[in-house]
Amino acid sequence: MTYTLSFSFLHEYDLNHTGITIPIVLSLGNIEQAALAKLDTGASFCIFQRELGEALGLNVESGAREMVGTATEPFLVYGHDLTVSALGFDMEATVYFAARQGFPRNVLGRRGWLDKLRLGIIDYEGKLYFSAYDTP
Repeated sequence: MTYTLSFSFLHEYDLNHTGITIPIVLSLGNIEQAALAKLDTGASFCIFQRELGEALGLNVESGAREMVGTATEPFLVYGHDLTVSALGFDMEATVYFAARQGFPRNVLGRRGWLDKLRLGIIDYEGKLYFSAYDTP
């Protein structure tokens, strides 16, 4: 049996970088912070560096507290509602900021980003196809 998928957009990423890197903008009101994030299909949440939350003017610890587990160790994050702009889409989402300074990367995970899109990946060509989930 053959299946056909269609997508509205294509993002080509650099195969020389580790992982699939996506430019993003986080915004809260009229304050914006640009960053790079990794697509992580195994991550439950979108998690960002604490410094990004502070640059948006957030009191990071005032957010919803969660413990996130990884293969190596659990760590503490705090959730906040804001806008994530990536690849031409603006999405309202609850995202999380690491409790500790110097968190090593920003991650686009399942809740808040992947659950709003349809994706197709051809990694050996560095191609990420995508559409809004509700696009016919």
